[in-house]
Formats: sequence, structure tokens, C-alpha cells
Amino acid sequence: MNRHLLAVLIGAALLVTAYVINSTSALRVFFPRAAAAVAALPEATPYRAGQRILVVSPHPDDETLCCAGSIQRALAAGARVWVVWLTSGDGFELDAVLLDRAPRPSGPQLAGLGTRRIGEATRAAGALGVPRAHLTFLGYPDGGLLHLFLENYAQPYASRYTRATRVPYPQALSPGAPYTGESVNRDLGRVLDRVRPDLVLAPSPEDRHPDHRATSYFVTRLLARRGETGRLRFWIVHGGLEYPLPKGLHRGLPLMVPPRGEGLAWERVDLSGAQEDGKLRALREHRSQMNVMDRFLLAFVRENELLTRQVVPQTTPSTR
Repeated sequence: MNRHLLAVLIGAALLVTAYVINSTSALRVFFPRAAAAVAALPEATPYRAGQRILVVSPHPDDETLCCAGSIQRALAAGARVWVVWLTSGDGFELDAVLLDRAPRPSGPQLAGLGTRRIGEATRAAGALGVPRAHLTFLGYPDGGLLHLFLENYAQPYASRYTRATRVPYPQALSPGAPYTGESVNRDLGRVLDRVRPDLVLAPSPEDRHPDHRATSYFVTRLLARRGETGRLRFWIVHGGLEYPLPKGLHRGLPLMVPPRGEGLAWERVDLSGAQEDGKLRALREHRSQMNVMDRFLLAFVRENELLTRQVVPQTTPSTR
């Protein structure tokens, strides 16, 4: 094959990929079965008055991506909602580069990003109607939660981004707590004791991001010790294969089952147009993230959200 023909084929493949990633009609053309599969999913059990819902979020913005519609539905039904963030998102170097115009952001600059993202998450939750008193930030290291769960359960971890070894945020639940898995367990346990949730919306262990998987491990182990794993409902944000498709804001399209979630028993949380609007408003409060990856974030503003009670798939997905 000559080089010219190869270049043409590569260019055509890139165009098709861009079309699939960004086009509304691509979903109908390339994924009709996937869209039909979402429509056939059972509806999640409705929230009810008096229920206590806890959303466990690895980073600021995950709570909006996964659950902004669920939060609105719960509040409208008369339930009460709390949110806890395990990290403050202080490891997103590209974000700090663009915000501070520093090619190599320092530890203090990245800690400043964490403070900024705490403010953004507070405003996003407020836009959804969650009271400020129901928001808790733990402040553990972005990109380090899996280390805390595994080799740094008792030995303090040093963030590769901020270089901190302790929680640096005065607004956190335990300022100065060492970066250890023991500290995470203690703080998350305190939140569970205070909220006494009927339902816990947490990341799935099938999520691709290591912080999301570690968050799932922490909360699942704590609830297992309490005999309360039946209260868990899992979600996935980092689902593999350019998930979710198409990128960008495409109102009225379904959020499809992620490739990493194949084999899980999903339930559909249908959103009204007003709830999609609310999710979009909350998402726009995460301004630092919207400046960097708005098309990824906007792709979660769809006509449904997805939750599952199942921890692991019954079958292994063909593509991870």
C-alpha cells in the first residue's frame, strides 16, 4: 500500500471517528441497539419522602456527572440528600496550567486549584438544592486514593502533585489528617454515622479511574462491616471507549450503558427536561473543568442516568 493511499485511509478513519464522537445522528446510525437497550432497562425505584440519600464523589464534578438528576428527583420527592467528596481534585495539572498560565504548576498552585474546586462543587450542589450543611469535603490526594487503600493504609502517602502528606484544606472534615487509608476510613465512617443513609450512590468498582475504584472499595468495605451493602447503588463515569458518545451537549439522547458496565444489572433514572436543565446549570458551576473538557462533561446531560445494585458483572466485557 503506497503512502498516499494509507494517509487517505487514516484520514477517513479519523473523520468517521470524529463523526461518531460528536454527532447526534451518529448515535441513531451506529448504536440503535444500545439506545433500544437503555429504553428497555427497568426504571429505578422512585425516591420517597423522608429517605436519606448520600452521594459519594471521588472528585468535585463527579457528583454532578453521575447523579445531578437523581439528586433533583430525590429532593422533589421529599428525600434529603448529602454529598461527600473524598478528594478536592488537586491533581489536575492541565487545569492548573491553563488557570495559572504556569507550564509547571507548583504544589501551592495545585492546592489552590483544590480550594477553587471545593468552591465550585459547593455552588454546583447549591444549584441542585442541596443545603451547604449537607456537604462534606475530606481533602485526600487526587490520584492517590488507590495507594491509600493498598500500600499506604497506615503509612502516610505524599501527593505527587501538591507534595502534601496531610489534608491541607481548613474546610475539610479533618484538616491535618495524614494521607492514609486509616484516615479515609475514619472520616468516611464519621459521615455514614452522621447521615445514616438509606441509599448510598457510589462509583462502581468497574469504573476505569483508579480514584473511583478506590472510593468504591472504601465505601463498600465500610458498609459491609455494618451489614448495609444492600443500600448501595453504583454508577460509572469513566466507562471506556470514549464513553459517553456522542461528545458534547445532545439533549434528549439516552445515556447508554458503558462498555465497562456490560453485564451489570442497570436501572434507568429518567429525567424531565427541567431536570436536564438543572443538571446543566450545576455542571456549569464547575468552571475550571468546563474550561478544559467541556465536551466530555456535557455528554452526561442526557434524558436518563444509570444506577446498578450489582458490584461486578456476571460476564466479563469483551472490551475493557
